[in-house]
Amino acid sequence: MRTDSPQTASPQGPRKASPQTIAIWTVVALVCAAGWSVLALSRGEEVSAVWMVAAALGSYAIAYRFYSKFIAYKVLKVDKTRATPAERLDNGIDFHPTDRRVLLGHHFAAIAGAGPLVGPVLAAQMGYLPGTIWIIVGVIFAGAVQDMVVLFFSTRRDGRSLGQMAREEIGPFGGAAALLAAFAIMIILLGVLALVIVNALAQSPWGTFSIAMTIPIALLMGFYLRVLRPGRVSEVSLIGVALLLLALVAGRWVAESSWADTFTLAPSTLVIWLVAYGFVASILPVWMLLAPRDYLSTFMKIGTIALLAIGVIVSMPTLKMDPVTDFATRGDGPVFAGSLFPFVFITIACGALSGFHSLISSGTTPKMIQKETQVRMIGYGSMLMESSVAVMALIAASIIDPGLYFAMNAPAGVIGDTVQNASQVVGSWGYQISPEDLAAAAKNVEEASLLSRTGGAPTLAIGVSEIFSEVTGGSLRAFWYHFAIMFEALFILTALDAGTRVGRFMLQDTLGNLYKPFKNVSWKPGLVITSGIVCGLWGYFLWVGVHEPLGGINQLFPIFGISNQLLAAVALAVCTTLLVKSGRLKWAWITGIPLIWDATVTLTASWQKVFSSDPRVGFFKQRSVYQDGIDRGELIAPAKSMDDMHTIVTNSTVDGVLTAALALLIVIVIADATRVCVRHVRRPALSTLSESPYVESKIVAPAGLIPTKEEKEEARDAVGAAPGG
Repeated sequence: MRTDSPQTASPQGPRKASPQTIAIWTVVALVCAAGWSVLALSRGEEVSAVWMVAAALGSYAIAYRFYSKFIAYKVLKVDKTRATPAERLDNGIDFHPTDRRVLLGHHFAAIAGAGPLVGPVLAAQMGYLPGTIWIIVGVIFAGAVQDMVVLFFSTRRDGRSLGQMAREEIGPFGGAAALLAAFAIMIILLGVLALVIVNALAQSPWGTFSIAMTIPIALLMGFYLRVLRPGRVSEVSLIGVALLLLALVAGRWVAESSWADTFTLAPSTLVIWLVAYGFVASILPVWMLLAPRDYLSTFMKIGTIALLAIGVIVSMPTLKMDPVTDFATRGDGPVFAGSLFPFVFITIACGALSGFHSLISSGTTPKMIQKETQVRMIGYGSMLMESSVAVMALIAASIIDPGLYFAMNAPAGVIGDTVQNASQVVGSWGYQISPEDLAAAAKNVEEASLLSRTGGAPTLAIGVSEIFSEVTGGSLRAFWYHFAIMFEALFILTALDAGTRVGRFMLQDTLGNLYKPFKNVSWKPGLVITSGIVCGLWGYFLWVGVHEPLGGINQLFPIFGISNQLLAAVALAVCTTLLVKSGRLKWAWITGIPLIWDATVTLTASWQKVFSSDPRVGFFKQRSVYQDGIDRGELIAPAKSMDDMHTIVTNSTVDGVLTAALALLIVIVIADATRVCVRHVRRPALSTLSESPYVESKIVAPAGLIPTKEEKEEARDAVGAAPGG
C-alpha cells in the first residue's frame, strides 16, 4: 500500500555551478584532504590539532552539502506540501509546531549528551587517530543518516516511537523484541547520562547553582514565547543568553559565599534531585520547559564548541597523545580493557553513531517539526554538530600530558590515592609525570586532587582550560576549568530531560497495546504513571553507578556503549525495512551497509563482554573471580569490604545478563526485518505501510536555517493571501 502525496518537493532544477562556487568547494576539499593526510601519515613528529579541525570541518561541509541533500530529495523525497503531525495534531502539550531554530536547538541539545564528551576522552587511550577516523567517517555515513531517516519516517507516522514503528512495520514478533530492547536500552542510557552529571556536579557549588538557575530561566523563556511575546525568538534569545551568562558568573560568587554549603551536594543527594527533576520535566508541556531550556543550552553548547575551534586555530596546540598507543593492540588499557576492534567503536558512540538519537528522532522532534523539508537540517545537521563536539573532546584529551590523562582516568584501585603512587604506576606504562606535576595540575584549577577523576568530564575540562588559557592567559585557568564542568553538566542534563520524556512515550506506546488510553500520550493519569516508572528505573542504575566499588563509569560505560549501538542496529533495521517496503529498494544500501557494520561490531563486543575469559573484559568471568574471593573470605582490590565484593558480584551478574539479553533481542529484530524485506521483494502485495494519509499543509516555513530567496517570496505571498493581509 502506498500513501504518497500528490506532490513531492525537490530541490531546484539542475543549475550550472558558478566559478565562485566551484572555487569555494575546491578550497574546502583541498583543506580537508591536507588535514587527513597529515593525521594519517605523521609518525614521530609533532602534529598540530588544527589539522584535526580541518579534516573534520571540511568533511562535514562536503557531506552536508552533497550527501544529505541527495538522501533528503532523491531518496526520501521530502514534501513541503504535506502537513506534519505537529500541524495536524497540535495540542499544545506534546504536539506543537515549533520554529525551526528553536527545534534545532532542542534536538541538538537532546541528542548531545554524555556520549560525545565522555566517549572520545576514554577512547583517547587508544591514540587520537582511530577515534578521529571513526567519529568523522561514522557520522557522515551512519549516524547522521540514521537520525534523518528515522525522523522522516516517524514524521510520516504521527511521531510514533521507534519501537512502535518496528511493531507495525516488521511485525508483532520482531516488533515486540524491538520495543523491549529499545525501552531497556533507553533506561540504561539515561542512568549513565545521569551518572556523568553526578560525577561532574558532586561537591561543586559553582556548577550546581549555575545548572539549577537554567530551570527558572527556561520557564521564563517558555512563557515569554507562549504568552508575553509570541514568535519573538530573537528577543527571548538575547534575554536567555544574558541571564545564562549572569547565572554562570553568579555561580562563582555563590561558591565563594556562605551559600556554598547549600549548593555543595553529595552524590546520593544529587541522585534524588535528578530523579525528581526528570519526573517533573517529562510531564510539563514541551513549550514550558523542555524546548526553551534546550534552546537556551544550545547557545552555550554551540558557542563553546565554536570558541574551542577558534582557540585551537589561534593557539595551535600540539597533539601529545600518540596516534596509536600500545593499548590499542594489547587490549589491557587502564581506562577500559579490550582491543581496538571492537571497543573503540562502542566507546565512541554518540558523535559517530548513536541509537539514543533515534529515540529523540522518533520521540519529541517529529511531534514539533513544522515541515518535512526540515528533516535534513534538524536530523543530519544536528548530528554533524554533535560530531564536532566529539572531535573537540578528543582534541582536549589529546593535547594534555599523557601522564596526566592516565592519572585522571585510571581507577583509584589501580593507581592508588597519592600522587607518588600514581606517578610510579603511570610511569610503568611508559608515560612519565612527576608527583609535583600532578599536584601542580590540581592546584592550577583549584581542585584538591585530579587523581582518578573518571568519567571523562574532568579530563575534557582540563583540555578546555588548556586551550582557553593559552588565549586569555594562565590566570584564568581555574575559571575555564569550572566553566567547562558546568558546560558539560548542562550539555548532559538537556539530554536527560528529553530522554525521560521519550522513555515515557515508549512506555505509553507499549502499554497502549494492552490498555488503549495509554496510546494518548497526553492522557494525564498515564503520563504521570509512566513518567514515574521511567524515572524510577533509570534512577536505580544511577544509584548503582554512584555506589559501584569498581568505579561506576568504568563499569557501566561499556554496557552504555553496547546498548547504544545495539539500539542503532534496531533503528537502522527499521529504516532499511521501511525503505524496502516504501518502494525504495535500490536505495536500501544507504542504511543497510551501516546496519551490517554496526551489527558486526556491536555483537562482537557483546560476545566478548559476556564470555571473555579476561576478568577485566568479561562480566561473568569478573563475577566468578569475585565470587571465588567471597567463598575464600578474601578481599580483592579495589573492594574494601565484603559488602563491596557482594556489590561487584551483583552488578557484574546484572550487566552480563542484560548484555546477553539485549544482544539476543537485536538478533531477533534483524532476522525478522530481513524476513519482511525478502517477503516484500518476492510478494509486494502482502506488504502494508502504516503511513498517515496525506493532508495539505497550511504552514509556510523555510527548510534551512537561512531562508532562500524563493522561500522569502513564498512567505510574503502567504502573508498577503491571509485574511486582512
